[in-house]
Amino acid sequence: MCTFAAVKKLLFILTITFSALSMWATDNEAAIDTVTLADVSVTAIKQGAATDLTTASTVLNKSDVERNGIVTVRGVSDLVPNFFLPDYGSRMTSTIYVRGLGARIDQPSMGLNIDNVPVMCKENYDFDIADIARVEMLRGPQSTLYGRNTMGGLMNVYTLSPMQWQGTRIIAEMASHMTLKVGASHYARINDKLGIAGGIYYTSTNGQYTNQYNGKKCDWERQGTGRLKLVWQPSSSLMLSNTLSASISRQGGYPYEWVETGQIAYNDTCFYRRTSIMDGLTITKRFDSWSLSSITSYQYIDDNMTLDQDFTPMPYFTLTQARREHAVTQDVVARGDNSRAYKWLVGAFGFYRRYKMDAPVTFKDTGIKSLIEDHINSVNPYYPVVWNERSFVLGSRFTNPTWGVALYHQSSYDWKRFTFTAGLRFDYEHTSLNHHSETHTGYRVMDAATGEVFHSNNIDIDDGGSLSKHFTELLPKFSITYHLPTAGESSIYASVSKGYKAGGFNTQMFSDVLQQRLMGIMGIGAAYDINDIVGYKPEKAWNYEIGGHFESANRRVRGDLALFYIDCRDRQMTIFPDGTTTGRIMTNAGKTRSVGAEASMSVNFTDNLGMNLSYGYCDARFVRYNDGKADYKDKHVPYCPQHTLFAQAFYTYNFKGGSDWAQSITLDASLKGTGEIYWNEANTQRQPFYALLGSSITIAGKHYSLQLWGQNLTGTHYNTFYFVSISHEFLQRGRSRMLGATLRINI
Repeated sequence: MCTFAAVKKLLFILTITFSALSMWATDNEAAIDTVTLADVSVTAIKQGAATDLTTASTVLNKSDVERNGIVTVRGVSDLVPNFFLPDYGSRMTSTIYVRGLGARIDQPSMGLNIDNVPVMCKENYDFDIADIARVEMLRGPQSTLYGRNTMGGLMNVYTLSPMQWQGTRIIAEMASHMTLKVGASHYARINDKLGIAGGIYYTSTNGQYTNQYNGKKCDWERQGTGRLKLVWQPSSSLMLSNTLSASISRQGGYPYEWVETGQIAYNDTCFYRRTSIMDGLTITKRFDSWSLSSITSYQYIDDNMTLDQDFTPMPYFTLTQARREHAVTQDVVARGDNSRAYKWLVGAFGFYRRYKMDAPVTFKDTGIKSLIEDHINSVNPYYPVVWNERSFVLGSRFTNPTWGVALYHQSSYDWKRFTFTAGLRFDYEHTSLNHHSETHTGYRVMDAATGEVFHSNNIDIDDGGSLSKHFTELLPKFSITYHLPTAGESSIYASVSKGYKAGGFNTQMFSDVLQQRLMGIMGIGAAYDINDIVGYKPEKAWNYEIGGHFESANRRVRGDLALFYIDCRDRQMTIFPDGTTTGRIMTNAGKTRSVGAEASMSVNFTDNLGMNLSYGYCDARFVRYNDGKADYKDKHVPYCPQHTLFAQAFYTYNFKGGSDWAQSITLDASLKGTGEIYWNEANTQRQPFYALLGSSITIAGKHYSLQLWGQNLTGTHYNTFYFVSISHEFLQRGRSRMLGATLRINI
């Protein structure tokens, strides 16, 4: 097992390696004709360059994005130390783990901003984003500036601007399993003050996994996105940018294999459908010594998840979760001149989101027999219960309005080579739930000796009510930075910050509440207190971190090192509650701690030869958690990988006197490693460390590039997900070997 001492040793080795490479780069500076600079792109409003922050960060520029084929948030997984977004289920299951923080349902542990606009709904994190110019991943709590659900970190995605690039971009890709991606976009600068861009993007796949019950692929997908971006800069001190995007996704998904049979085989339909719209308006006004920015957004999502919830060939039960959500956000940020010794930022944020959900669970023949009739009849076999019908519905409908306001401030002061920073956020949130549950069914009590009906009873339950919660948080941050006296921009820092994930309601538990009430009418089962089991509290964490950003004089070598300790209270955990139930619940499971290290390095040995390397280690364990059945103290927190590794090397050969059709060829090889991952609190099931090999060859001309690529070239077998439902074990296998070709045209 990797110990913390071993991690410190590794960091020491990496530090020495970085120093040696920095000296090499400096010594060879005179022989270098050009220096590769980062792509020009939009900058964040609340922060400076990611490498100047007192937090661990990873920046992927446009060439990194295209080299690795990144079009979604999921595509960044494993490239960033201690950031893991497993590929399972559907695009709805955007389950994110950062530094041992994360949960399978409800609130995310990482925030997502696209062109400075926060994405409010986690179920809308996973959609294709064309023309990504830069991705920034900040790890550790960003809650002081960004608020709720950024306790694990924040990902900023920036897209191309028509004021910075003009022309037409076309992409076409074919890959294994009849996977197709096509897109086109055009960027026009109408004049010095106005630019406009628009694009469409379409993906489809027949899928890799087969449902053995019907012989059909279960992970097929069809998705289309469109985007319109307008940038207006009427003067040097005023800029307006508006981005409107829409996405439509239709997919099967949920290729869960029953461990007992080793097959994916279920009888009822599984699918996920989503339509989403997002519009974000950013206005920035610069004054002599400060600037004022406004970020306004409207977001809409209409989705439907329908599941064969038992994932077996038997007719147990199905679940539908159909929802429509509207959300608006408003952020106002005033920021002082960054060229002065004292820097300040103050802001106010507000949001309102409201969704309506219809979530019926349909009990079918096997579910009625095994979960209700057999359970009852085992107690009194002489008078067995027989249900009147072999299918009935537990209906649940909800309305959930949530709103919140926040005030925040951050100050920093430069003194000699030191920078001192302190910030504080006051965050208030109110959420309420209007719920309505009903079922109409009935049963007969038989006389086992005679076979006659002894008693008949109709069940009509029609319940409703309202619940509400409010949360108040103070989110401080303190840090100190020392800027090293080197030619490159290098620094070391120490920081302490607090983060939190919002609390909420377990809407998936209402069918179980209704089921238990139904069985309670029959004299069995455990009654649930709705107030206790439906609501859960916020999760809070303190992050203690030391680290550094390092850069050689000519910027050919860059690196980051970080050590962190996270003390997490009221940990939000996804569990299956006591009793004969069909759902899952979010609960606050005591206390956990995460200790770990991160290291990353990028080296451009020459203009043509480069290397990227990143490694993350995280030991996340329970400090206090007893679910009433077992004490899990010192056990690993499930679903959080202990190690993440990414290594990549690439070489470009430029043809001398090459034509417009053949100017260069680039060879690339990469390795992604993840694990080990424990699948349950008892740590009895796990996924060992696994590594995936990838490679590509790219031929480029003046206006095009053709990339031939492969993923998981060795066909490594691994699992991405494991769970237990109604005493059955399920898992999802990782994707097998993928081969493809990507054509990009820039005119």
